[in-house]
Amino acid sequence: MKNQLQNIVIAAIVFLVGTILPTIISINSNIELIIFLAAYVIIGRDIVKRAVKNILSGQVFDENFLMSIATIGAFLVGEYPEGVAVMLFYQVGELFQAYAVEKSRNSITDLMDIYPEYANLKDGDSIKQIDPDEAEIGDIIIIKPGEKVPLDCKVLKGNTTLDTRALTGESMPREIEVGNTLISGCININGVVEAEVIKEFGESTVSKILDLVENASSKKAEAENFITKFAKYYTPIVVICAVSLAVIPSLIVGEWETWIYRALSFLVISCPCALVISIPLSFFGGLGGASRCGVLVKGSNYLEALANAEIVVFDKTGTLTKGTFQVKEIRNKKPYSEEEIIKLAAYAESYSNHPIAEALKSAYGKELDNHMLKEVEEIAGHGVKANIDGLLVYAGNAKLMNKLKLNFDDIQVAGTLVHIAVDNQYAGCIIIADQVKEDSRMAIDLLKASGVKQIVMLTGDSELAGEVVAKELGISKAYAELLPGDKVDKVEELFKQKTNYGKLVFVGDGINDAPVLARADIGIAMGGLGSDAAIEAADIVILTDEPSKIAKAMQISKKTLRIVKQNIVFAIGIKILVLILAAFGVATMWAAVFADVGVSVIAILNAMRALKVKN
Repeated sequence: MKNQLQNIVIAAIVFLVGTILPTIISINSNIELIIFLAAYVIIGRDIVKRAVKNILSGQVFDENFLMSIATIGAFLVGEYPEGVAVMLFYQVGELFQAYAVEKSRNSITDLMDIYPEYANLKDGDSIKQIDPDEAEIGDIIIIKPGEKVPLDCKVLKGNTTLDTRALTGESMPREIEVGNTLISGCININGVVEAEVIKEFGESTVSKILDLVENASSKKAEAENFITKFAKYYTPIVVICAVSLAVIPSLIVGEWETWIYRALSFLVISCPCALVISIPLSFFGGLGGASRCGVLVKGSNYLEALANAEIVVFDKTGTLTKGTFQVKEIRNKKPYSEEEIIKLAAYAESYSNHPIAEALKSAYGKELDNHMLKEVEEIAGHGVKANIDGLLVYAGNAKLMNKLKLNFDDIQVAGTLVHIAVDNQYAGCIIIADQVKEDSRMAIDLLKASGVKQIVMLTGDSELAGEVVAKELGISKAYAELLPGDKVDKVEELFKQKTNYGKLVFVGDGINDAPVLARADIGIAMGGLGSDAAIEAADIVILTDEPSKIAKAMQISKKTLRIVKQNIVFAIGIKILVLILAAFGVATMWAAVFADVGVSVIAILNAMRALKVKN
């Protein structure tokens, strides 16, 4: 780009000398030709070389050919200044294009800053720097303040704060402690952490995301494919028209120079640069803007399709809800208090890693004294029996209470009931349920506001659990107690309800929803800062796990398509107008320069708006 700018400046100076000098002193026409020819060689030699090279390889009708034939023709009919001006302005347009592409690329390659350059491997009492792809599963690495997390790993020692902005677009740091998983590509802010590698570099989050981003532009949108096909047929047609414009009128009325000049202007105007450059650039900008918001789109075809979303189908657990259980309510029977009920339940489940057990221990919130727990026996399919500080405690489901022949509160709730019995007396129950994500309601409201005709929720949970979540979020249609195969069947039914141009979007956690993600027009996965299955299965990955980002992605999609349509209408409209004017001799080659380079620059500047996304 630096050399290109340098050539433009030098050629512009020589061009000005050739233009101004004849007005000051009388010079020979040959000297004038030499000056303009020098300017032309400086600014146009690369384009002529490319044209010749492409012709030899069988690719004749491209913008290099059009520019070369038009400008050389201008010299042949004695219009030296215009021949140089066309090349000069064309190169200015190319410079704008290079700058715009670089800016767009940077918006995506900012993400490449997550690439770790090294890992600190702990080797006995010493530490050595290695390339991340040399690390193996089970290796111990040290991550110091300010360093990138080089591999996916689990914290063994130390606490810190993690900057996840490069991956998620979120500025709020995450607190990390022993036992937490660190995702490669994030930045360690303030603490020294010792961690165990859980994935090789090739399988790590950072590696998968970089591969996804690098290949995102390979899947073209329909608008891009249209422009490619358009240029393929359009260019030969305009060359034939230009030749006809030069030859046929000249044979009839003479004035070869006039009609050749008009044909050359016609060629300059016809160059489809504005479309060929600005359309892919718009989608590239949209992909970059989305990535900065923590939304990774695997191709511009998916970005384009998202604008036409008519039906959005959500999986419940892990998508609209957190997929983590929490104690919602404790119902106690005298003489036992709520505190005693949760304490006994936490001790009874202390040896279990089941999510229900984790929710009970979390709700108790105190350190468990193992000396109080004498014995624990699991009763398969029912619950557990435990001796806690001399008390015989049963914790489990309704079947366990029936087995013990106790009278208990068998209530219907949107969640899981854990009944507690102490010394063969019913003591109460604990209601545990999944948590709705903070922004799920906002996500549904935003999708409705953006014009989505139908929002549906699918879940494998009970009818009651599904109804409660659907009502809380304002979803009118929900189907419960579904197996993965049933979800596919429901999606097939919904396909029949959309229009030919509408798209069906499925949003899931990317792990057990793979069949439905694959079947939908657009599969969106909650990436959860590194769900392998999500990154592999979906067309779009929401790295922040926020459903509201789906509406943001739709907003980016619609804005990108608006820009694409504006550029198509503007570029084709101006070109047709000036082509007609050139054919009748009204438009000079200076007008041709505007119709080509000017339109290209305006279209490129418009395309760059796709980069600007408010997070």
